[in-house]
Amino acid sequence: MINLGGDMRTMKIEGEEHLSHYRATLERDGERWQSKHHRYFCKRCGCHLYAWSENWPDLVHPVASCIDTPLPTPPSYVHMMIGSRAGWVPVQSESGDEQYEEFPTKSLAAWHQEHGYSEREPSETP
Repeated sequence: MINLGGDMRTMKIEGEEHLSHYRATLERDGERWQSKHHRYFCKRCGCHLYAWSENWPDLVHPVASCIDTPLPTPPSYVHMMIGSRAGWVPVQSESGDEQYEEFPTKSLAAWHQEHGYSEREPSETP
């Protein structure tokens, strides 16, 4: 899986009339509420296109196969779950990229904070 994150302000959508979205209903201690996480789908075929959260309004997570424009080369990569990857998935050990056999112990929010990609403190994750 490729987890992409992008600047929501730069995303352009053609055919927006064909979009639908889903928000999970959550329950904890007898209280119900709707998630702030929105998943967008094609109304016609049901294909998942991207995800967006009210908690981080400038961040969008598009499905890689839905992007039809060139993307900039990222400054680095993070390889995780390499201990259980398929044999045909290469990992270049000489690349200097971060690598984890399983999931890292730090949260995604903490990783972003440590790398200067977030203004939020890791403790602020909902």
